[in-house]
Amino acid sequence: MSSSSITDPRSLRETVSTLSVPRLLARPVKQLSFWAAIVLPFMHLSLLWTGLDSPSMTAAFIGLVALNICTLYLGHTHGRD
Repeated sequence: MSSSSITDPRSLRETVSTLSVPRLLARPVKQLSFWAAIVLPFMHLSLLWTGLDSPSMTAAFIGLVALNICTLYLGHTHGRD
């Protein structure tokens, strides 16, 4: 009777082959997105505090808002898994 363990190369190879790259990366991406969605609004505040006088500052603010929306979407299921 043989037992398979995680240190067995065949067992490890079978486990890795059944998992896809997107499934392996889903959890870290959700975690990073969740925490980025929490931190990004503080960057919005700093841009608003200094003012949006120049077009580059306005573009940076709009880009941060878009990035924050993306991180909110990607990280909203973190902790529910």
